[in-house]
Amino acid sequence: MKNLLGLVILGCILTSSVALTESSLIVIFPQTNYQTSAQKIFFLGTAPPDGQVLINSKPITRSKAGHFSPSFPLQLGENLFTVRHDNQELQIKVTRLTTVPELPQGLAFAKDSLTPASDIARLPGELICFSAIAPPNASVSVNLANQTIALSPQPQQAQLPSNLAALTGQNQPHAQSSVGNYKGCTTVATAADLGQPQFQLTLNGKTITQPGSGKIQILSRAQLPVSEVTADAGVARTGPSTDYSRLTPLPKGTRATVTGREGEWLRLDYGAWINSQETRILPGAIPPQTIIRSVGYRQLPGATEIVFPLQVAVPVSVQQSEQALALTLYNTTAQTDIIRLDDDPLISRLDWQQVAPEQVKYTFNLKKAQQWGYKLRYDGTTLVLALRHPPKIGNTRRKPLANFKIVLDPGHGGKESGASGPTGYLEKDVNLVVSKLLRDELVKEGATVVMTREDDKEVSLAERQAIITQEEPCIAISIHHNSLPDDGDAEKTKGFAAFWYQPQAHNLAMFLQNYVVKKLGRPSYGVFWDNLALTRPTAAPSVLLELGFMSNPNEFEQVVNPEEQKKIANAIAQGITEWFMSVR
Repeated sequence: MKNLLGLVILGCILTSSVALTESSLIVIFPQTNYQTSAQKIFFLGTAPPDGQVLINSKPITRSKAGHFSPSFPLQLGENLFTVRHDNQELQIKVTRLTTVPELPQGLAFAKDSLTPASDIARLPGELICFSAIAPPNASVSVNLANQTIALSPQPQQAQLPSNLAALTGQNQPHAQSSVGNYKGCTTVATAADLGQPQFQLTLNGKTITQPGSGKIQILSRAQLPVSEVTADAGVARTGPSTDYSRLTPLPKGTRATVTGREGEWLRLDYGAWINSQETRILPGAIPPQTIIRSVGYRQLPGATEIVFPLQVAVPVSVQQSEQALALTLYNTTAQTDIIRLDDDPLISRLDWQQVAPEQVKYTFNLKKAQQWGYKLRYDGTTLVLALRHPPKIGNTRRKPLANFKIVLDPGHGGKESGASGPTGYLEKDVNLVVSKLLRDELVKEGATVVMTREDDKEVSLAERQAIITQEEPCIAISIHHNSLPDDGDAEKTKGFAAFWYQPQAHNLAMFLQNYVVKKLGRPSYGVFWDNLALTRPTAAPSVLLELGFMSNPNEFEQVVNPEEQKKIANAIAQGITEWFMSVR
């Protein structure tokens, strides 16, 4: 999964297509002059099995083939490492960057520490907060329009690691000093363009003033702008950046009132944020509101479509749970007295309720626990939810996957090389090899298999997602091989892993994880809920499998062994077949 691309051998760049000589000492990762904020880092490389490899004069453990991936602690600043084997020597410099903002020296604010850092817009009465990093014992304030807001020193708070820490198990917060961290908030009751805040710092009798980077606007509740989603699926998030979690994508045509802005991000009336580049403002439009009366349905070959006639396309969210799917319409008030729903292959009952003012929830109780995918779109102002029926299970023992279409996605490709093994062998290549073996096994079982790539070409994540959506397979499987964040223990971490995102894919991920681990006696790295491009599609249960670690010296030998590749492709194919039989 991780890109480890710098192949260092005595100052030369090596690629996976170059044959290794018997005298080659290679360090794949880290590259010299590498920068990281991690407290330690692993070295990935190889050398001939005879003799010792020393890093800073310390002998390291290697596999029988000569591969290695030991970890070393890093001090803040520059760290120099000497890697030696026989008469070969490599010099590698790794710089550890601090995660604590640097306090300014003298009468100054720390660089880029003033917030808000971009233009913001808020509703009347909402908190507007400011922060700055300045020398201890200073007096810090903000002048905004006709008021002055004092910024006070803040008590110590916890610093959270990145999401990648869940992959190494080191995801506990740690205390961070807040010396020099000043914050303060205010409210403004009426609509106004307040301009740029002016930050003021006084220390030892001297004062400086510095303008903030962003302007501040208070919106008029009577003149709030209305946005319309122009992307096919607008990415809704819990906050104003890509760091925040995703919510149900908004179908093209969705309209919502804008209640706040931060840089290029818009806050919509139901609480989600969306990038303004995926929307357009509708001049003169009033806040979208709709009533809903009855809903309709229609059975199509392989799917049931539920039709929600609305006056305007409003925001929507979907939540899957055990044997149920719930859809919530926002800015909607029910005038419902009658709904028709005949006996359906998928739905046992439809319930609805007005769960809050202008918020209607529909719960589809399903006949079976396994869900097979859904699509959501607006036809004009009518919302259409298509729920896919279970695939028809064949009765032939010789071809148990007859009638089943499966999308196989060999991860990476082209310029996207993925992780590297200790020899420089690239993940994209082994992904394709195993995917083709898996395809052949599935075809033997009667399946129709669609590959997102058949050779070493670059296929974008959006294109891979589109193939799943267009092909509407029974399931989609993305094949990968793993690596670790900088501070991972590459020597000890190994195993098979399954990743899922949509609840409809959880059972498949869990089943394949348990099946392959037991069938082959492989170590288990775990099952993860993960917001990945190839686990997000809703049109079919979609799972990403990490078959082993490129960064583990011993497991790498298994990853590149042709016989082991055949074994794992066969095990996954058998697992898929068994899973289909278990949920029939």
